[in-house]
Amino acid sequence: MIRIFATALTATLLTVAASASHAVAIAPLAAPSNVVVVAGGCGAGWHRGPYGGCLRNFANPAAHACPRGYHIGPGGACRGNGK
Repeated sequence: MIRIFATALTATLLTVAASASHAVAIAPLAAPSNVVVVAGGCGAGWHRGPYGGCLRNFANPAAHACPRGYHIGPGGACRGNGK
């Protein structure tokens, strides 16, 4: 009796699962596009700032007292970051 009930339950579950899988619509895949995404619309070498304006990706090295990876330490001397 239990074997017949288990077989009937399995057949019912498989039927429900198979019919439900055909009811789900599959979204179409996105078509390939010729549009090239460039840094938020600012162009090469620029990025969007916090207020939506375009800013350069690099700073003027002459405007900084210490090179990259260094900061001004005690006495005004350049010290490596993390030291």
